Amino acid sequence: MKLFYKPGACSLASHIALREADKEVTLVSVDLMKKRLENGEDFFAINPKGQIPALQLDDATLVTEGVAIMQYVADSAPDSQLLAPVGTMPRYKTLEWLNFVATELHKGFTPLFRPDTPEEYKPTVRALLEKKLQYVNESLANSEWISGDHFTIADGYLFTVLRWARAVKLNMEGLSHIDAYMSRVAARPAVAAAMAAEGIQ
Repeated sequence: MKLFYKPGACSLASHIALREADKEVTLVSVDLMKKRLENGEDFFAINPKGQIPALQLDDATLVTEGVAIMQYVADSAPDSQLLAPVGTMPRYKTLEWLNFVATELHKGFTPLFRPDTPEEYKPTVRALLEKKLQYVNESLANSEWISGDHFTIADGYLFTVLRWARAVKLNMEGLSHIDAYMSRVAARPAVAAAMAAEGIQ
């Protein structure tokens, strides 16, 4: 398999899932500005969306969209407990968090990374994100992981997106449960290995 990624971007969540599931994968870095691979190939020829992550399976099937990739990886390695079985409530709680991270947090950060976002709009974006981080912090008050007793793909995704909060200098004061959570996730061997492979800290 090949994972098309950018170091530290949302593709890190898929990378973490692959390592947690003990899957062998080749990493292929993408220049998202130029839409080119390391060897100069046109990324649009592989993924017409031009976005990462993209996972190319051994039979050349391409899976795109991080949430879909993570579910595919988890379902292909049930013993990893990255996603509970179909029909069980823990599964839907994990999917609930995956969707929250994707739509409320991940997309919420986008304006802060875009150079064309008006400066006067950014304080509103920051305030909305900081309010959502309070909710995440409270949700972690009595739980080691975000959706139950086990580390799941929702944790890999949440960890990935929360890493951006300091990069854009959000106010993280008082979010002690998030601080402890980030340390727990970073200490996992698969997570540490994914970050080392991407050359990030």
